[in-house]
Amino acid sequence: MKTLLVYYSLEGNTEYAAQKIADKIGADLLRLVPQKAYSDKGFAKFFWGGKSAVMAEKPVLQPYEVYLADVDRIIFGFPVWASNFTPPIRSFIAENAEAIKEKQFAAFACQSGNGAEKAFEKLKKALEIESFEATTVLIDPKSKPSEENEKKIAEFCDRLGK
Repeated sequence: MKTLLVYYSLEGNTEYAAQKIADKIGADLLRLVPQKAYSDKGFAKFFWGGKSAVMAEKPVLQPYEVYLADVDRIIFGFPVWASNFTPPIRSFIAENAEAIKEKQFAAFACQSGNGAEKAFEKLKKALEIESFEATTVLIDPKSKPSEENEKKIAEFCDRLGK
């Protein structure tokens, strides 16, 4: 089964987890980068990122190359912003709506607080699906390494069948 892991990472936590998961299951990686970067500092980070997520914005992404016809499964990875998945993921879904129909989906979320379960529900709605093959929630896996995060990554990969 060919798997593509599509992710957006602001502070490196999601990228860290995406690399680990891709290495364990042999997935290809696609990092989404908005043309206009989100602030990663102070109040602006929370205000503009949260507003963008709540308003379901679709930022313009830097060009990327992906051939989705051969992909069977897409894993989405994102930080949780205001109990939402991040806008670059929304842009990818909109840009590739026809090409990703009939795929299998999984998702992981990185957060410092909470809101991941609500974000997964909103992502299911955006994908127009009933359920994910697997999900997991990680607490700042790069900035606060823990055995719990490593265990969750391993269990997530096991559910996806390495």
